[in-house]
Amino acid sequence: MASGTAHGRGDLPPSTHGHGHGHGHHAPQPGLKIAIAALGVVYGDIGTSPLYALRECFTAPHGVGVTPENVLGVLSLFVWSLTLVVVVKYLTFVLRADNEGEGGILALLALLKGKATTMPKVLGLFGLFGAALLYGDGMLTPAVTVLSAVEGLRVATRVFDPYVIPIVITILIGFFLMQRRGTEKVGRIFGPAMFVWFAMIIAMGLPWVFRHPSVLQAVDPRHAMRFFARNHAHGFRILGSVVLCITGGEALYADMGHFGRKPIRQAWYAMVFPALLICYFGQGALYLERGATVDSPFYELVDGWIRYPVIVVATLASIVASQALISGAYSLTRQAIQLGYCPRMTVVHTSGTSEGQIYMPDVNNMLMVACIALVVGFKTSTALAAAYGIAVTGTMAITTVLFYAVVTKNKSMSRAGATFFLVFFLAIDLPFFAANAVKILDGGWFPIAVAAFVFMLMTTWKRGRLALGAFMAEATLPLDVFLADLEANPIHRIPGTGVFMTSNPNGVPPVLLHHVKHNRVLHEHIVLLSVASATMPEVPAEQRTELTVLPQGFCQLKVRYGFMESPDIPEVLHRNAGGKFPNREHDVTYYLGRETLLTTGSSTLATWRKKVFSLMSRNAQPATAFFNIPPNRVVELGTQVQL
Repeated sequence: MASGTAHGRGDLPPSTHGHGHGHGHHAPQPGLKIAIAALGVVYGDIGTSPLYALRECFTAPHGVGVTPENVLGVLSLFVWSLTLVVVVKYLTFVLRADNEGEGGILALLALLKGKATTMPKVLGLFGLFGAALLYGDGMLTPAVTVLSAVEGLRVATRVFDPYVIPIVITILIGFFLMQRRGTEKVGRIFGPAMFVWFAMIIAMGLPWVFRHPSVLQAVDPRHAMRFFARNHAHGFRILGSVVLCITGGEALYADMGHFGRKPIRQAWYAMVFPALLICYFGQGALYLERGATVDSPFYELVDGWIRYPVIVVATLASIVASQALISGAYSLTRQAIQLGYCPRMTVVHTSGTSEGQIYMPDVNNMLMVACIALVVGFKTSTALAAAYGIAVTGTMAITTVLFYAVVTKNKSMSRAGATFFLVFFLAIDLPFFAANAVKILDGGWFPIAVAAFVFMLMTTWKRGRLALGAFMAEATLPLDVFLADLEANPIHRIPGTGVFMTSNPNGVPPVLLHHVKHNRVLHEHIVLLSVASATMPEVPAEQRTELTVLPQGFCQLKVRYGFMESPDIPEVLHRNAGGKFPNREHDVTYYLGRETLLTTGSSTLATWRKKVFSLMSRNAQPATAFFNIPPNRVVELGTQVQL
């Protein structure tokens, strides 16, 4: 999600910046329009938390008793969690650490790494695990939000009890199947739909606040302190449910590149924050009036037939919330591919105008199966909520540590200030995480298991590619030696251009050596093409390529893409030919190597990692599709590699 120059931004820009940079981003839009759009994409997750967050604080087995003191204490925890984590940590500080306008955990990693490779290994692994946790979040969010919305039918009438799970599964299947059509058209209604949602929850909560204005005392943090003093260890465990009010807060940072800081802040202060507080205060007033008889505080804010349109709007809002996480999973995966942590996968661009709107069928299908399995396995949103918080709190703690590392490296904050930030927010993040760790046996194991699996795959792929690169480097002949030999021993040349792709720009690709050895012929023009990923979201056109003309009709073309971009090799050739080589489609033949990986080599990779890497490599998207190369212009030459 972010980067700046080749090394990433070294400063933290002032908060007056509105939009991210880069060629694939949306053009600047009027402030109100883009702020409303941000309501849908950025605030869908945190905006739907009132469906279940407060309820879980008073629901067995982890909930506390419904007393006026506990109600005010829990509400006070909600108010100050939203204020300290969202307002102070994310909107005030973290949003300033961008990389060419992009944000997110991988953005922080890119900023840390920069041009050098001296980033402490533990920080790199820390950041990767944080990114992996987001996949668990992406699976849980659609399941818990849609399920909690549809469960409103049980509050309205028990007739629907047997149909809640089938209805949720039907909605999820339809939602995931819809992804292939792209979010551009659907996205137009996301902002207005969430605007209706926030307006509705204000209208639902406000009458109850007027009926019991004493609930506003919860803004006094002393109620939170007294809550802990009264409930001791149980009060600490309740943080595992309190954190549900800030789930989705990390989306503020991850989605910064789509909207910019200013619209995200405007939407929060003008609409989201007041709406959430009023709705939570309204639910608290309901508890003060009805006590432990309250079963679903959100839906019981209204009575009679009004509940049915509320359920419809809540379901639509939960779908919007899910979309933000799904889109985030696509974006995260594409970044991981470009940064070398994931094998190539199919990326479908669903918009002709926005580079960021993509669809990844493999990721989509994985998330759909996981979401349906979660709904069937956990059956209620209360059970799912137990699994929900640990991914979010883990990500937030990791963001705090990486932000500290970035600002100390870039000297954009004094060391004393950065240390205070680190200690203060870890003092919030770690208790939240520890309180959720108590729920590991109740479902919290799921996001940890998902993150551990994804982390294993990402590190295996990265280490496997390094081992493969080392093997290929050993088999690579220096370019000057090859050209001298070609001059001394000429071979037959045919018209046209041969493009040999290589991961090592400093030598002769093995596929070229195989071709010369077996076919004893070369095209008149040879392009040695290497593609590298930059630690920035998008590489400016003038910095994308470096063309070097060599003897014997050879050219060396180095291409750089940002981790938010999809490579297009024919387009690059067309732009760089400049009369130096024929570049019409029928003049160009692409030569690619296809490695057969054997696990019998002497690399330091564990045998199980070699087998996993080999499996991932076999199932990677073909290079022709990933680089947008016409498949009918490709020649593949195989080679065996012993890892």
